[in-house]
Amino acid sequence: MFRHFIRLQWLSFVRSASFKTEIWFKILMALGALYFIAVFLAMGVGAYFIIEKAELGDPLRVVNRFMIYYLVMDLYLRYMLQKMPVMNIRPLLYLPIRKGVVVRFALGKTLFSFFNISHAFFFVPFSIVLITQDYPPVQVLGWHLAMFALFYLNNFLNVLINNVDRIFYPVVVVVTLLAVAQYYGWFDITVYTAPIFDLFYDIPLTAIIPWVLLVVAAWAAFHYFKGKMYLDGGLAVKTAEGKTEDYAWLNRFGNLGTFLKNDIKLIKRNKRSKTTVLVSFLFLFYGMLFLTGAMEVYKGPVWQIFAGIFVSGGFLFTFGQYVPSWDSAYYPLMMSQNIKYREYLNSKWWLIVIATAISTILAAFYLYFGWKAYLAVVVGAIYNIGVNSHLVLWGGAYIKTPIDLTTNKKAFGDKQAFNAKTLLLTIPKLLLPLVVFWVGSLIWNETAGFIAVALCGVIGFAFKDRVFRLIEKIYKKEKYKTLLAYKQGK
Repeated sequence: MFRHFIRLQWLSFVRSASFKTEIWFKILMALGALYFIAVFLAMGVGAYFIIEKAELGDPLRVVNRFMIYYLVMDLYLRYMLQKMPVMNIRPLLYLPIRKGVVVRFALGKTLFSFFNISHAFFFVPFSIVLITQDYPPVQVLGWHLAMFALFYLNNFLNVLINNVDRIFYPVVVVVTLLAVAQYYGWFDITVYTAPIFDLFYDIPLTAIIPWVLLVVAAWAAFHYFKGKMYLDGGLAVKTAEGKTEDYAWLNRFGNLGTFLKNDIKLIKRNKRSKTTVLVSFLFLFYGMLFLTGAMEVYKGPVWQIFAGIFVSGGFLFTFGQYVPSWDSAYYPLMMSQNIKYREYLNSKWWLIVIATAISTILAAFYLYFGWKAYLAVVVGAIYNIGVNSHLVLWGGAYIKTPIDLTTNKKAFGDKQAFNAKTLLLTIPKLLLPLVVFWVGSLIWNETAGFIAVALCGVIGFAFKDRVFRLIEKIYKKEKYKTLLAYKQGK
């Protein structure tokens, strides 16, 4: 039966309307995976000797000290990027297939996720190095097995909490505050967590504890999703009381105002879009790594532009990247109306511009770290409005992933809006401003670099009409492929 399910998944992939796009993304993601595997492998082999050379203490104890942050970061990345077990359940409900078999297959797919396998490239060589350095093999094995159980526990915790933002985000915020408190010496949470991980090494039999927790989490995930496999249960369409919101003040803008009203309602009423806005807000604090001087490696001026693009462009990269997929539920209806693509795209552009301006204002707290820090944000905003706003709308014509607005990441449901594919598409949008800044600063100074990047944004804004005509042609060319992809995604 499992072989039959695998065959169905493969046919679904190769017969998809966006197969050509998907295959190139798969190749890029595979190259990215190979890179991270190499990084993990290098860390696994070299971590012991780096820690020992730096005289930080026993390398194993040092790793255990920061293991709590490693686990939380792993869970965070899983929550944001890892795909849930995706299967089209409805057709299977009419066939003589036990629900338990379907659930076991879907959950079993998560065990082979890159998020699980990648950790082996760190822990396996690190454990081997420990044994070669005369650490007791039995104790190292106990610690090693406990670590793997904890990461697989994260796998099933992610499956269980993938739709419970009210639990996940507060935990992430608390752990982030604890990390800041530790960095500034206010409070060290690792004093209390490190002994737990040390225990798995000191008393190998205690490694049974995380394995017991893993079995409990797997059992809970299995029964949770098995209980949801009913048309009137987990697969039922949720209904809610409708509320009327007019936004009459936007009527003065004609069709543009109508589109903006629809977008505002979409963001306010749907879980997926609300989460996207929250993620874009978190981008404001990404610059803390680059603009505050907290990390020596990121003190270069080029990194300031990199941070400025991200800080001001959080909404652009998360929401704008998936235009028109946000409207996939009623896109066929829109295309049957007398609506000009230009007006539709212009409304999305203005939404991105407004969000970028708001982000730039909210980021004014970077003035505390110096005027150059905030200047990087302002220059990044100008570039985002003049150049990147066009690029995300252009790229949206080729991203044909429909979005279910009612959920963040629904197991056995649709794909995520914010995933590795979205991140891969940001690469060309980030490299160009860095090169422009580097060239400008090389010819004259840092100020010239800032002016060069801002000038690119101004030039892009000046040529907006010509660029939009080109983007409009691309959307019209891709129109029927997009409609077919949205139809298949239902």
